[in-house]
Amino acid sequence: MAIPPHGHGKKEWHVTAETIQLLTPEGERVDHPDYPLGEVDIKGMYRDMVLVRRIDTEAIALQRQGELGLWASLLGQEAAQIGSARALSPKDMAFPSYREHGVAWCRGLDPLRVIEMFRGVNNGAWDPEEHKFHLYTIVIGDQTLHATGYAMGIQRDASEDEAVIVYFGDGATSQGDVSEAFAWASVYNAPVVFFCQNNQFAISAPPERQSRVPIYQRAAGFGFPGVQVDGNDVLACYAVTRKAMRAAREGEGPTLIEAFTYRMGAHTTTDDPTRYRLASELETWRLRDPIERVRSYLARTGEADSTFFEQVEAEADELAAKLRAACLALPDPPPLALFDHVYADRSAILDAERAQFAAYLAGFEEEGAEQ
Repeated sequence: MAIPPHGHGKKEWHVTAETIQLLTPEGERVDHPDYPLGEVDIKGMYRDMVLVRRIDTEAIALQRQGELGLWASLLGQEAAQIGSARALSPKDMAFPSYREHGVAWCRGLDPLRVIEMFRGVNNGAWDPEEHKFHLYTIVIGDQTLHATGYAMGIQRDASEDEAVIVYFGDGATSQGDVSEAFAWASVYNAPVVFFCQNNQFAISAPPERQSRVPIYQRAAGFGFPGVQVDGNDVLACYAVTRKAMRAAREGEGPTLIEAFTYRMGAHTTTDDPTRYRLASELETWRLRDPIERVRSYLARTGEADSTFFEQVEAEADELAAKLRAACLALPDPPPLALFDHVYADRSAILDAERAQFAAYLAGFEEEGAEQ
């Protein structure tokens, strides 16, 4: 039996009539009848994107210098995260995967809390309810079920003016958890928005190796709307997410948003992207940089001058310096803290492993004392 052809090389991206775009790569505004923008703080969005990128580059440097165990970069995905996160209301709950540093920033989370997790100081030490931003989820796709369950809880609590957004990548759509979440959200009309950042690489597999149709079209099979947005367009990401969240709050059920973007960095700092993509492709996408198109718009329209851009850059450098100093000042956690919070209740097996590790550590202490 012949195997049907699937994925003959990387497909070139282009904006289609169905892709929502409000700001072109050249920084020119365009209108869309279904997504009126209205008043929006474009300068504030630009500032957020610049600061978040600076946090990202500083974290990569810290990891390369041995100060972090790992880092998952968001380079190139700033517009998708800042635009969507700025569309949320204070009551909305966001469920991230492990790359949503921009969403964390918009929800008021101190970047040091994220750094602590990647340094191994803790497993994520923020209160999800305080920031309306859940803990990072490393297991691919799990958070879509968590978010759907939370959204169903909102229904049962009859909470008003509240909805859920959950972030995941294109690779996660191949996980059964995501399909299950789609099914439950659809059947129960749950107030949840599924926000897929299609950065075109499930670690190393491009979209055509993952799906025979565009990701946003999958929503139709589950009975709810799907829309594709230019993920490097912060204004479009904002407008599309705002409309989808409003629909969820008003009882219209879930929406799947596919933000078509590009991961310009490595999957994580353990990855070598040169093994699966061409340098020429990366250079092509640099011309679609989400930050540069907003800068071009602000400069062209006169909404911002050189002083504003210089101030933002200076603020970014200051933020990075403070983050680095705070990271280096973090104390190492007690070794036995490794066994805390593994289970809600005590476990005989875990207690035995803890005792064994404690004895192992004690042996080192005794050896050091003898010397």
